[in-house]
Amino acid sequence: MLAQRTLKTLTRAVGVGLHSGQRVELTLRPAAPDTGIVFRRVDLPEPVDIPVRAESVTDTRLASTISVGQAKVFTVEHLMSACAGLGIDNLYVDITAEEVPILDGSASSFVFLLQSAGIVEQNAAKQFLRVLKTVQVSEGEGNNIKWAKLEPYHGYKLSFEIDFRHPAVDSTGQQVVFDMSEGVYSRDIARARTFGFTKDVEMMRANGLALGGGLDNAIVMDDYKVLNADGLRYDDEFVKHKILDAMGDLYIVGKPLLAAYSAFRSGHAMNNQLLRAFLAQPDAYELVTFDLASNAPKGFAALQPAW
Repeated sequence: MLAQRTLKTLTRAVGVGLHSGQRVELTLRPAAPDTGIVFRRVDLPEPVDIPVRAESVTDTRLASTISVGQAKVFTVEHLMSACAGLGIDNLYVDITAEEVPILDGSASSFVFLLQSAGIVEQNAAKQFLRVLKTVQVSEGEGNNIKWAKLEPYHGYKLSFEIDFRHPAVDSTGQQVVFDMSEGVYSRDIARARTFGFTKDVEMMRANGLALGGGLDNAIVMDDYKVLNADGLRYDDEFVKHKILDAMGDLYIVGKPLLAAYSAFRSGHAMNNQLLRAFLAQPDAYELVTFDLASNAPKGFAALQPAW
């Protein structure tokens, strides 16, 4: 049986929110089979559980936000991406503020936290959503078009192309294909950092956003070049971060997908729009498990290696 996974023990981290600038404590705890990933706002007078589901997403401007009533948690995508990349099914995330800490701006710190706590298999079958037909969403036309789609595939493959029309970005790789059966998430994707432009950061800070952002947790560019002294971690770090984000956005469905995802200029909003369009069509997917791990697509059965 290909089994569900959780943590062996709890682990903690402290950081600041990218947009809020608030100090936040994060505790990742094991959870029972079929719990899913649940964020818990422990700073509120009455702690509130916010299960990760597509319908929990209430805002996708600049980051992915999930809510229950008035309680919310935003910028969940990097932690969710790490969980997807490592195959974590069940997890409690205790958090002392409304934003997940940005840490180094990638998913690598979350990968380290999860792996340092230990990943264990549970006595329950891992459930997948297998895509049965193509579902696509798009907006704009001509040079302004953007789109994202899911297609049937026995495995999990993501393809992304960017088009920022900026000298520093245009000089790097514009397209990446990452297949879970061939690559190693922690090595190939997890270290890609979020990025922004100085002109946008100034405007965002004037509106109370990006208050925790800086050169130590993001790639920052002026009109011509990357300002970080240590440069890029990958030759194609920009588009790889888009893959990282997409993995986190799609894992908000609550179960790993068996699908090929491809996108052009997509972002958090369009990824969530794609998920909702997909889930709105009951004939577009089926729930599957694997009695024999050897029958599962390559890349899911083995625990992901550390780096």
